[in-house]
Amino acid sequence: MNAMGRTFPWTLLLAGLALAQPARADDSVRRPAGEFADLSIEELANIDVTSVSRRPERLQDAPASVYVITAEDIRRAGVRNLAEALNLAPNVQVARGSNTNYFISARGMNGTSNSPANKLLVMIDGRSVYSPLFSGVFWDEPDVMLEDVERIEVISGPGGTLWGVNAVNGIISITTRHARDTQGDLLMLRADSDGGAAAFRHGGAMTGGAWRAYAKVFGRARSELASGQSIDDDWTQGQAGWRGDWQRGAERFSVNANAWRGREGQPAPGVIGAPGADQGLGDITIHGANVTGRWEHLLDGGGSVTAQAYYDYRYRRVPPTFSDAVDIADLQLQHALAPLGRHSIVWGGEYRYSWDHVGNSRFVAFLPASDKQAWASLFAQDEVALRDDLRLTAGVRWERNPYTGAEFLPNVRLSWRATPAHAFWAAVSRTVRAPSRLDVDAYVPGAPPYLLAGGRSVRAETARVFELGYRGQAGQVVSYSVTAYRNLYDHLRTQDVTPDGSAIVFGNLMEGRSRGLEAWGNVQVTDAWRLAAGATVLHEEFTLKPGSGDEGSVLTTGRDPAYTAQLRSSHVLDEARELEVAVRRNGPLGYPDVPAYWAIDARFGWRCAPGVELSVIGTNLNGGHAEYGVAPTRSEVPRTVGVKLTWQR
Repeated sequence: MNAMGRTFPWTLLLAGLALAQPARADDSVRRPAGEFADLSIEELANIDVTSVSRRPERLQDAPASVYVITAEDIRRAGVRNLAEALNLAPNVQVARGSNTNYFISARGMNGTSNSPANKLLVMIDGRSVYSPLFSGVFWDEPDVMLEDVERIEVISGPGGTLWGVNAVNGIISITTRHARDTQGDLLMLRADSDGGAAAFRHGGAMTGGAWRAYAKVFGRARSELASGQSIDDDWTQGQAGWRGDWQRGAERFSVNANAWRGREGQPAPGVIGAPGADQGLGDITIHGANVTGRWEHLLDGGGSVTAQAYYDYRYRRVPPTFSDAVDIADLQLQHALAPLGRHSIVWGGEYRYSWDHVGNSRFVAFLPASDKQAWASLFAQDEVALRDDLRLTAGVRWERNPYTGAEFLPNVRLSWRATPAHAFWAAVSRTVRAPSRLDVDAYVPGAPPYLLAGGRSVRAETARVFELGYRGQAGQVVSYSVTAYRNLYDHLRTQDVTPDGSAIVFGNLMEGRSRGLEAWGNVQVTDAWRLAAGATVLHEEFTLKPGSGDEGSVLTTGRDPAYTAQLRSSHVLDEARELEVAVRRNGPLGYPDVPAYWAIDARFGWRCAPGVELSVIGTNLNGGHAEYGVAPTRSEVPRTVGVKLTWQR
């Protein structure tokens, strides 16, 4: 890169920051009341979260390791998608292998030699977005208009009792705003050094409620290897959607519908590693649509009955290896009883049905190509107030999946509020990652004789988890949270040779142990300046059981940094200008080696007129770096600079 190319991003950013000199702004450009920027440390601790107990509770009271990314956090950071937004949470690891290929997990297990990351449950407004094909998330599919996000609850640790199998190491619950909070028009235009985006939203009123409609498009240019060679991972995608919310007496209704379509390059070595499949890689095409309906009836005394149903269709074509079309229908029922003395009980059930068809190739086959699967579950949880300052929570979930039958997911939590500002909690849980079609039905090549012959006898991967946590405040200036945990894994996935030596099959002959520490906090330095910091420490050990020689899985399971740290500074310079600076540090990854890296991000925002905000955003300002994958094919996450304009009325 020439000298001008190296200095231009810094010049553009510094030009924007030069506008940050103190200036008096007119009252008309002040933030609307009610935004998170106006909340104190104490008020932020009182934000309601729902993912921990399936009912609203104060963040300060939640007996779990939960971090909330607010709408204001997302706006201030200037992120472009959900994966980038998750970098704001100190208790989750986000690693980018290419433009469209993200690996995201909590407390480790972020992919292995024989399976992508698959132990994190991700939901958007209660709709699970994991793929039945491999029990993980294709991070190029789930998308929202970021300006419509109300909060993202990031729980590190198990959540199987309330949310089912696959909530092993964490839960990410994305909640979008009620339609009444998005009235009027909003236009967003963005240009970055590696792409651009545009979005428009219009909201209006209707009898008994409100609605909104939106559309967005974005594009991303190709990224590069460390050598500077361009790789085929350019990406364009568009999405549109509608949401309506209304209320009639004690009844609340919501309907949310979205449709999307995208095209992306497929960099070497391709999505599926099979002999010869890295030749003739073609562009990946994806599209889908979903609709979610929710009804809630408020009962006398504080209880409620809730029903949610959604239909989700997704299609993915990955030449030359496979295509996948899946339809998912899901129904959830929940009854939160009014308090019964010292007991608060919630119970319910879920039924999910999928129709899946894989287009096979000579490189890989899923047998059978078409499959219909059903999952059914029942859960119950009771929160008992043993004393005014002591709560015991106990629950269990019974869930039946197509491969391993019934699984039981118990959970016990004890929380003690020592003082109004200090709380301690402890938990013991058992959780499960159920097999998927990739574990059972995958064959390589697509016709006999097979090198890989599925895994018809695979078992569910299990984890027993022990946690201790503390959450506290020091006046109205400092808040902090610390969690220590110990995970004991069993029946982890391996690749083993059949007794006759004719093929490789998936098995469960590995076990593991991990322990770690998570900590984060906020400091309100002045009325206009807030610091947020977080760090994690993780140690993992994996061993094979007798009968397996899969040393590769031992080496590659645990592609996780031994430590991470981050520091964010949010400074309101005056009533119209603000500056956000973030520094992140990730430790090195093991085999294959990925060096440790620093990342420095910054955003300057200027409310230049009523309803108009102009931002200059820089990411990785200290230079590009690698985050995941083998050196010959992994993308460098580049330094980027962008300008964003948001207009609303």
